[in-house]
Amino acid sequence: MNHQALSSFIWSVADLLRGDYKQSEYGRVILPFTVLRRLDCVLEASKPDVLKEFDAKTKAGLNPEPFLRRKAGTSFYNTSPLDLVKLLGDQDHIRQNLYAYVQAFSPEARDIFERFDFHTQVERLAKANLLYLVTEKFANIDLHPEVVDNASMGLVFEELIRKFAEISNETAGEHFTPREVIRLMVNLLFIEDDDVLAAGRDVVRTIYDPTAGTGGMLSIADEFLREHNPRARLTMFGQELNDESYAICKADMVIKGQPVENIVAGNTLSEDGHAGRKFDYMLSNPPFGVEWKKVEKAVRLEHEQKGFDGRFGPGLPRVSDGSMLFLMHLLSKMAPVVNGEGGSRFGIVLNGSPLFTGGAGSGESEIRRYVLENDLVEAIIGLPTDMFYNTGIATYVWILSNKKPAARKGRLQLIDASSYWQKMRKSLGSKRKEMSTDHIDTVTRLFGGFVEAELVTVWDAAGTVQGEPQLISNGDKLPSVPEGGKIKRQPISRIFKNEDFGYTTITVERPLRDEAGNAVLGVKGKQKGKLQPDSNLRDTENVPLNEDVQVYFEREVLPHAPDAWIDTEKSKVGYEIPFNRHFYVFEPPRSLHAIDEELKAVSANIMKMLEELAE
Repeated sequence: MNHQALSSFIWSVADLLRGDYKQSEYGRVILPFTVLRRLDCVLEASKPDVLKEFDAKTKAGLNPEPFLRRKAGTSFYNTSPLDLVKLLGDQDHIRQNLYAYVQAFSPEARDIFERFDFHTQVERLAKANLLYLVTEKFANIDLHPEVVDNASMGLVFEELIRKFAEISNETAGEHFTPREVIRLMVNLLFIEDDDVLAAGRDVVRTIYDPTAGTGGMLSIADEFLREHNPRARLTMFGQELNDESYAICKADMVIKGQPVENIVAGNTLSEDGHAGRKFDYMLSNPPFGVEWKKVEKAVRLEHEQKGFDGRFGPGLPRVSDGSMLFLMHLLSKMAPVVNGEGGSRFGIVLNGSPLFTGGAGSGESEIRRYVLENDLVEAIIGLPTDMFYNTGIATYVWILSNKKPAARKGRLQLIDASSYWQKMRKSLGSKRKEMSTDHIDTVTRLFGGFVEAELVTVWDAAGTVQGEPQLISNGDKLPSVPEGGKIKRQPISRIFKNEDFGYTTITVERPLRDEAGNAVLGVKGKQKGKLQPDSNLRDTENVPLNEDVQVYFEREVLPHAPDAWIDTEKSKVGYEIPFNRHFYVFEPPRSLHAIDEELKAVSANIMKMLEELAE
C-alpha cells in the first residue's frame, strides 16, 4: 500500500469524527492514534521477551530500563501486556486500559502522547461514545515495519499533516518541504565530501535542523548517506516549536533508534535547545514571511549584549520576516576548521526577500555583507514556483560552507533551476510542479562541476524548435543553426566574485542657494564657511565596490551637476544579490515594418470574412 493510499485509509477515520469534531480538529485524534498504532506494531514481535525481562529484573530489584531497550531492539519499550488489539476485548473498560497502556511506554515515548495532549482527546472520544470505534479502526491498520518502512511512514505523516494544514487554513509561511527539494539539498550538501560517501568507510557525522517539523529533512539525509555508505552513521539533532510536529518527529527518531534527547521542543530563536553545540551538516526550511515580534525582546537582547559572541551579531532583519534570523542561527552552529579539518556545510530554503531587501546599512544588507565578506556562500539555486504545498512564491536554496574547495574561494555560484520542473499529475494544495530525478541530477552536476552553463534552443527559419534544448557548459561547442534560423542562449549557471554583489551608497549633496542664487555658507561652529547642502536636492548613488568612488562620481554625476559633492560621512557599504537580473536575456522587439505587415494581413483577412458574410 503506497503512502497516499494508506493516508487515505487512515483519513477515513474522519467519517467517525464528523459531527462531534470540527474538520480542523480531526488531526488531534488521527495523528496520535497513527503514532500509537505504529509504535504498537514495531514492538509487537519483541513484546513477550520484554515482559519476561521486566518481571525478572523487577523481582531482582534492578533497574529494568537498559535491559528492556536491549530486548525491544529499539530505544523505547512498553511494559504493559496490552496492545491495541487486546484493548478491543474489554469494551467497557477501554478508556482506563488505554491510559494504562500509554503510561506503560518508556518516558521518551510517553512524552510524545503528552505533546499530542492525548488524554484530552481520549476523554472527549469516550464522552461521544467514539473511543472504541476509533481504537478498532486503528487496530485493523497494518503498520508493521516489514509492511510500511520508515521512509513510507514519514510520507504518511507528512501527507496527513498537509491535509490538516489545508483544512485549518494555515498561512503561506506554514509549509512543508517537498521531498524532491530535500533530496536536492541533501545532494548539494554531501557532493563535495567524498570521504563521507566512500563506501566501506566508518564515519560518524552530525546533522541539525533548527526547524525540524516532522523530521523529513533529517530522515532523507540519513537515507541518502546509508545508500552511498551503509557503514556511515548520521546522528540527528533538531528543534521544533509546534507540539504536534515535534511529537511526530520524536516518534520518527524513536522508531529509528536515534537518541531522542537530541530533538528539543521550543522556539529556536528565543531558546536555543542546542546551545554551545556545533554540527557537521545542517538543513532548514524556516517559515518565511512570518514576523518574529513574539521573540523580539529576547533576540534584540542577545544581539545587543553578546554581539558576534551570540547568534545575531551581523544585524537584525525587519520584524515582518524572521527567516534571516535562522540563517544567522545556523552560522553560529558551524564547526570551526582546524588545520584543514572539520568545518560545516548547510542548506537553507529562503524566499526572494533575503536576496535584496534592505538598503546599505540595513540589517538584511549587513547580514549579506557578513556572509559574502567572510566567503561563506557557495551557491544560491532558484527553484521553480508552485513547488510548496501552501505557497506558490519563488524560493531559493542557499548553500553555505566554511570549508570551501580552493576553486570556490572568493566566488559565488548562482543556478537558475526555475525551468527544471514537470507538471504533477494531481495538484496538492498550491503545489502544481515537481522536480524529477533528472532535474535534481542536472542541478547537482552544475553545482558539483562548478561550471557556468546555458540552455541553448535552436529554431529553424519557420520558427519551429529543433529538438530538445541543450545544456552547454564552458568549452562545449554550440549546436549548428539551420539557414534562416536562430539560436537562443539562456544562462543557467553563473559564477561571480563575492565583491560583485557589493556597492557603496554615496550621498550626493548640492549647495543651498539664497534668493539671489548665491550659495549659502555656514556661519557657526564646524560648518562656518562651508557650503550648506540643500536637502531638497540631496540624492544617493550606488557605486559598485570594484569601482573607484571618485572616478564614478566624476564620470556619472559632475557632468550633470558641477556644483555637487559627496558627503563622505554618510557613505555606507551594502550588498544585494539581484538574482533574476543576472539571468535576464534581452529579446529585441520585432521591427515596426514586420508588425505593420502582420496588421495589414489580419485586416485584409477580416475584410474578406465580412464580405463573405454580406453575400
